[in-house]
Amino acid sequence: MKENDVFSLLAELNDDPSLRISQTVQTDPRLPQGAELGDLQQVTYFELARLMERASRRFSGLIRAELTKLRVDDIGPAQAMILLAIGDSELSVAELLDRGHYVGSNVSYYLKQLGDGDYIDRVASQRDKRSARIKLTEKGRQLRANLRDAAMAYERALNRGDQDQRMLETAFQTLHQLELAWGSASRYGV
Repeated sequence: MKENDVFSLLAELNDDPSLRISQTVQTDPRLPQGAELGDLQQVTYFELARLMERASRRFSGLIRAELTKLRVDDIGPAQAMILLAIGDSELSVAELLDRGHYVGSNVSYYLKQLGDGDYIDRVASQRDKRSARIKLTEKGRQLRANLRDAAMAYERALNRGDQDQRMLETAFQTLHQLELAWGSASRYGV
């Protein structure tokens, strides 16, 4: 992906009021005239979960666009995310499940598609023939490298300095803490 493509995409995203990219607080059109996002009384966990879901869909759209530019039409964004999660490792399906948020039946389907497309090698474990080890093929490694290059171009376009990096790290830590808290609450109750 060319850097100009990144900037035109960012300009499009910046036209969407819910996705404004700026270092300053933006006015939300749903608020009263002159009100800023910082003036909100409280952001609910429900609103945060909705925002995360919308952001995830937007990111999937971004991956889909990259796959289209790379002329990859035999897999989708979910399978591409699995390629990124596998990385340079050779791992079991259980280890893959631990690395990402996948439903077991979906992972089996995605891995079958990736295997059919020659993106992964799936080898039966020496110790347990019911278990398989997964690693990327050369084709899978090349696609992963292309997707990582595109991601780095987006990061360069979005990251304008140390403050942006700190905000990204803070957002990551906050979302990770919510993931742990919500996971515990769903397993053990509040």
